[in-house]
Amino acid sequence: MSANVTKLVVMLEMQNAMNTKVHEQWFNQGFDWYRAIWVECAEMLDHYGWKWWKKQTPDTEQVILELVDIFHFGLSLRIDGETSYQALAQQLDTQLQQPHCGADFKQTLEQLAASAVADKTFNAEAFAGCMQQIDMSIDDLYRGYVGKNTLNFFRQDHGYKDGTYIKVWNGQEDNEHLVDVVKSLDTEHPDFAKNVYAGLVARYPS
Repeated sequence: MSANVTKLVVMLEMQNAMNTKVHEQWFNQGFDWYRAIWVECAEMLDHYGWKWWKKQTPDTEQVILELVDIFHFGLSLRIDGETSYQALAQQLDTQLQQPHCGADFKQTLEQLAASAVADKTFNAEAFAGCMQQIDMSIDDLYRGYVGKNTLNFFRQDHGYKDGTYIKVWNGQEDNEHLVDVVKSLDTEHPDFAKNVYAGLVARYPS
């Protein structure tokens, strides 16, 4: 397998694990992942800026975070409980290497949203177009995805559902701690996700 396909397999496995933690038979529940995609697209557009009547500067970091969130939903749409992760990863890898771009980022994002609304699908080519237009690599996606997925697991394991989870520690939100942890680690390490989790555990108030 190519390095990209290997990363995509890891992300698919992690997405299934997270969804299963929320609901054991999640892919039989008919969750509306497509709706989550187009709602996130709208939120992202606010971070990018679209209002012609006022000065706006794209918040690229926040746009990247939103794209990572969309990828969670996109993977969830692709997992069907039957097709192997390797086959899904190879299909995604092919599509991500064929970016469809509109005239600008906003129009490409609208292609992604339109596919979600009209066809209830994850348009990986338009997603790749968005990545290309904000200079986001597959490694950036992998780093962001594994980090956010691991943080979601960490939150669940530390009382997120019952309200006992502490979101701000030592003056920083958990997302900020996550960024610091990820920066200190080797993303190519086979235990990258485990190491991210261990880094969060080491920082979390006991």
